[in-house]
Amino acid sequence: MKDDLFTAAAAERLKSQAPLAARLRPRSLDEIVGQQHLLAEHSPLRVLIESDRISSVIFWGPPGTGKTTLAEVVALTTNRFFERLSAVSAGVKDVREAIDLAAERLGQLGKGTIVFIDEIHRFSTSQQDALLTSVEAGVITLIGATTENPYFELNAPLRSRSTLFRLEPLQPGDVLELLRRGVEAESVKADADALDALAQRCAGDARQALTALEVACALSHENDRRLTMGHVDAALGVSALRYGRDDHYDVVSAFIKSIRGSDPQAGLFWLARMLESGDDARFIARRLVILASEDIGMADSNALVVAVAAATALEHVGLPEAQLNLAQAVVYLANAPKSNRVALGIWSAREDIRRGVSAEVPAHLRDAHYQGAKDFGHGVGYSYPHDDPRGWVEQQYLPDEVDGSPARKAVYYEPSTHGQESEIAKRTRE
Repeated sequence: MKDDLFTAAAAERLKSQAPLAARLRPRSLDEIVGQQHLLAEHSPLRVLIESDRISSVIFWGPPGTGKTTLAEVVALTTNRFFERLSAVSAGVKDVREAIDLAAERLGQLGKGTIVFIDEIHRFSTSQQDALLTSVEAGVITLIGATTENPYFELNAPLRSRSTLFRLEPLQPGDVLELLRRGVEAESVKADADALDALAQRCAGDARQALTALEVACALSHENDRRLTMGHVDAALGVSALRYGRDDHYDVVSAFIKSIRGSDPQAGLFWLARMLESGDDARFIARRLVILASEDIGMADSNALVVAVAAATALEHVGLPEAQLNLAQAVVYLANAPKSNRVALGIWSAREDIRRGVSAEVPAHLRDAHYQGAKDFGHGVGYSYPHDDPRGWVEQQYLPDEVDGSPARKAVYYEPSTHGQESEIAKRTRE
């Protein structure tokens, strides 16, 4: 009896001392804020949870969006056994033990088991493979939570046996609702502008918002338990930006598309996002060099010069000073006229090579410098362009036709009317 009382008292004390985010964790679907695309009335996921018919699922989203919270709500509402594993600490042995227990329960009691694996992307291939047979046979129902893109981090067989649900960063209004609950739980008063600022600056991460709020509330003791903007600033410090593998690719995509779309403001914004997140500046420079030829090309031939110069400057001076060189390149490339005709030209030519168009060099273009070359007809009939007053001569430079494919008549590069390419187009017509 004493042990029971002691255990209950210890559990209650631990609960009272738990982080604010843990104390405010919802215990029902109605208490969850945000994710209405998944949890609105009559939505498929909500129906499955409320009817206790949820099948194997993967909850995928940034930190602090409610993945573990959803799993905990399932644990509270299901009539099935609920096992929790963390991919950080669990091994293949732990997975197999959970599966064996689930099989025993199913056979002896006729009750299924839900196995929740947090940070499932940390599981190795062999650990993920250990789940396949039992998930497919229905011995366990898997709920996985991951911050990483499942298409990159989860085995295709395991992914195909699960339904993916994407959780989005919370909207500021949703975070503000959580902060109001937190203020009430901490028994403090808060200035409206302080809560608004915190809701805006936590990047949709509920856990970060509540953790910062808890720190700010602790600081507010010195000011009669009234939380102000100063407390929020002190609690947040320099907020760490979320930047996982998936975010990296999304931000890079936005960066390139903004410059291609001739928007220097957005280009600078996404450049700043990558630099603040600690992305490799050399990677950024390489992307600019590629873009200079792929999206600008001969519309402004200086674009490649500027991009290469920025990459070289980065190697010479390093960060943080080289942010200026990268920024200059971004602004120049964004404002430059755009053309992808150079890129289309090389892609088209390589496609012809792949589909079998003749790659044989015409005899008159072959090397004729060695003794006996002319005996094979090499170089015979070649016209030297500099001997012509115009500086060029009309002659065949592409291979002969093969199987009816007129390779020597192909047009791979066709200049646009943008920027300097208009002059190239004019010269070509002449």
